[in-house]
Amino acid sequence: MAETTSQPPFDTFIFDLDGTLLDTLDDLVVLTNDVLAASGMPPRTREEINSYVGNGAMALIRQAVPAGTSDEEAEQVRRRWTSLYGDYPNDLTHPYEGVESMLADLRVAECKLGILSNKFDGGVQFIVKKCLDGMADAVHGEGGPQNFPRKPDPTGLLATIEELGSTPARTAYVGDSPGDIHVARNAGCYAIGVTWGYHEPGDFAAEGWEPDLLVDHPAQITALAPEAQ
Repeated sequence: MAETTSQPPFDTFIFDLDGTLLDTLDDLVVLTNDVLAASGMPPRTREEINSYVGNGAMALIRQAVPAGTSDEEAEQVRRRWTSLYGDYPNDLTHPYEGVESMLADLRVAECKLGILSNKFDGGVQFIVKKCLDGMADAVHGEGGPQNFPRKPDPTGLLATIEELGSTPARTAYVGDSPGDIHVARNAGCYAIGVTWGYHEPGDFAAEGWEPDLLVDHPAQITALAPEAQ
């Protein structure tokens, strides 16, 4: 594993998606409960679905379906979920306050910008185009043409850094979960945690993955760019 840098500024910023750039939870609740209902299964609360987000569609569905559901039936539910994702209006999803300005300011500072998510790649491409079109240079989810494994495996993060023409020492990875800090460490990047996402700030320490920097507003990320120094 590469040594983690601790000295800003950075010229490359790669972001988690759900809970970091976009608040997608309300749409995930609608879609998940519609798919469960179509399969004759009981709904889940918003809080339950919130706790399932972050490790890919299969992990979400496996926790959402009732205990005792077979792997085959859970896979059928997952396939229905992913096939319907792009057909939903997703009009409840929106960037968190300050995110669009942050990305624009980082672009002005000539930073390289990427998105790496555990959401399935088709869903990532769809929702980024809808909500953040043209605001990142590289956008990847789980699977996809490169067949990236889920975070915290660093394969996708390291490949995205290389695609952007950068190095881990020049890169900050930003996310709302302990798993995001874990992948940043695995890749040798500076690890930034955000407090506005789907995890409580205390979750980082509780799971043993404290970030190099914990931020309360996207403007604090902009401050790490070269032009902001």
